Amino acid sequence: MSSFSVNEPSNRTKWFAGTLVILYALITMIPLVWIAITGFKSPSDAIAYPPKYIIGSDSEAGFKPTLEGYVNLFTTRTRQTQEFLDANPPENWADEIVRQYDMVIVGPSKFGERFLNSVIIGFGSTFLSVFLGTLAAYAFSRFKIPLADDLLFFILSTRMMPPIAVAIPIFLMYRNLGLSDTHLGMILLYTGVNISLAVWLLKSFIDGIPTEYEDAALIDGYTRFQAFYKVVLPQAATGIASTAIFCLIFAWNEYAFAVLLTTANAQTAPPFIPTIIGIGGLDWPAIAAGVTIFLLPVMIFTILLRKHLLRGITFGAVRK
Repeated sequence: MSSFSVNEPSNRTKWFAGTLVILYALITMIPLVWIAITGFKSPSDAIAYPPKYIIGSDSEAGFKPTLEGYVNLFTTRTRQTQEFLDANPPENWADEIVRQYDMVIVGPSKFGERFLNSVIIGFGSTFLSVFLGTLAAYAFSRFKIPLADDLLFFILSTRMMPPIAVAIPIFLMYRNLGLSDTHLGMILLYTGVNISLAVWLLKSFIDGIPTEYEDAALIDGYTRFQAFYKVVLPQAATGIASTAIFCLIFAWNEYAFAVLLTTANAQTAPPFIPTIIGIGGLDWPAIAAGVTIFLLPVMIFTILLRKHLLRGITFGAVRK
């Protein structure tokens, strides 16, 4: 009779589970890889049928990589006469790329500004959501608050509300308060949406921290704030990191309010990228290049905090 353990899976089970995980990861990465590859295609190759996906190949499915999409993403171009082009030779490799369409670069595009707006609004609202959410979660976890369950449900209910239901009231309110198309207005709005998620996630983490640690700190002469800052926060770092990732993902990808409430000064990248126009229509390589660059900050932020995220999404799954 062979030994069997209910805690340790067999090698065959591990191999099968690992294969499924790898296969699932590869399938989910196909759209991201396709977008990244499209950013290095020419406009004609981007819409070719059958699709071209082999880089540097002379076959029917191959294409020659080019930085045309990234040049079109970061620059503004205008068409010029042949006499002007002959009198003004290309100054750099980017000029040479646009010259094939009888065009010259006249300045930078607005993508850099829109990307910076996304960084300011996304990370600003994330910091504010986590900061306020941590304080509120600590209060709900450690103090006796009248109607605490009702208040927590009310906070959670704000997350259930569809954005379109409050779009017009928020638009009118922001217009009267002068918050339309401002960084402050978007940060406050995204904070209001994210704070419910932050409170609920962080409360579960703080509930899991024994109160005896704080009691010992108070006996040693710490104030309540010092006990919170030096004892609770370090142990809740995993929950704070996980909450920050989820809040940033929402604020970074949000589209509906960004379209409704911003036009120029505070417009983020999601409403701007789909409007990139090339010769004869949408510039798909430039759009793909913009999407690729737009994915990088959240991807890097998530990778840096991946260990905290893994523990955060499994917290409380097994209790001894």
